[in-house]
Amino acid sequence: MATARAGPADLPSPARERQGAAGSTASLPLLTRAPAHGELDGIHENFPSGASEVIGGRSDAGPSPRASSGPARRGSGVASDPVMPSRTLLTTILLGLVALCCAACVGSSPTPLAPALRGSIGVPHHGVITDAVELPRQGEGYRLLRSNGVRWGTAGLVAAVQRAAAEVARARPGGEPLLVGDLSARFGGATRGHRSHRTGRDADLLLYALTPDGRPVRSPGFIEFGPDGLARIDDGGDAERGASLPGAQEYVRLDVERTWLLVKSLVRSPDAHVQWLFFARWLEALVIEYARARDEDPELIWYAESVLLQPGDSTAHADHLHLRVACTPDAFLSGCLGGGPYWPWLPAVPQLVAPADSDLAAAILDDLLPGGAAAGPRVAAPDSAL
Repeated sequence: MATARAGPADLPSPARERQGAAGSTASLPLLTRAPAHGELDGIHENFPSGASEVIGGRSDAGPSPRASSGPARRGSGVASDPVMPSRTLLTTILLGLVALCCAACVGSSPTPLAPALRGSIGVPHHGVITDAVELPRQGEGYRLLRSNGVRWGTAGLVAAVQRAAAEVARARPGGEPLLVGDLSARFGGATRGHRSHRTGRDADLLLYALTPDGRPVRSPGFIEFGPDGLARIDDGGDAERGASLPGAQEYVRLDVERTWLLVKSLVRSPDAHVQWLFFARWLEALVIEYARARDEDPELIWYAESVLLQPGDSTAHADHLHLRVACTPDAFLSGCLGGGPYWPWLPAVPQLVAPADSDLAAAILDDLLPGGAAAGPRVAAPDSAL
């Protein structure tokens, strides 16, 4: 049975005063994090909520600021000042204009009211992309699986895929190229078969494969590998599954070595800023065990273990590796949001310091009433505060 939540009228007077005070302090927050999903549009929609679409928890809005009206004003002496009502009305109008401007600036796509929104905009499962970079159909160590046009991404994502595929090919020459699945559409948004892949920060990388006796073969497509590292090829596989399988092999084996080299390259890549590598936990165990047996750097293994994750709201990802890159510090300032944690080893995000109330009021009045009483010398914030 749901418990009824006490309203302001049900609370004792001291509690009402505390609740009103808490509501009155809910002013312009510091931009120390990306807004949580749903904080931008105020619409409750059932977007994915599991690990593969983590944006951050929604916090309760708390008591309404209106709870501070009424009893909190009694005995304050406000009514005795004939100038205060007009100032209050002016303040309300100014704050309303500021709120409208802020609402326009945090929309989900570029508009004439928000021209600064560029690049990867929004969260991975609810957003768009501008200035996208196309991944060529093939390059050193890789080729595209399909020709459906879903091969656009941020510059960092595309560079990370190209660099990682090339490094694996150079480290283990003679093998089959990495097959790259979908990235994002030219301008982002929904694509067939995906709930994310909308902002140019996601890419599907098929898994390297071997024959049971250890010969490299082209990936048979999206087929699931089991805890023993084997995958059975049947009629339910991808259309291109048998292109390079000698003698129509019935099973293929996960190429753990090259898969680790791929993960290692992505984690170390200066372009990637890896946020997640969605992967089945039993395949992660095989890859991490191989890395430890090879005496890889423990810190590097820890990074890999941190970003490797089996999602909880979709398939286990036992048939491919889903790469997601984080927002860059500059992208945070132009509309990029969420998608998962921002790891401490990634570049620092700019922090904005909230201005003093007097400076904010002076700036608003100065713009509306140039040359008025609010105009005056203002000192610019130091670079260290940005």
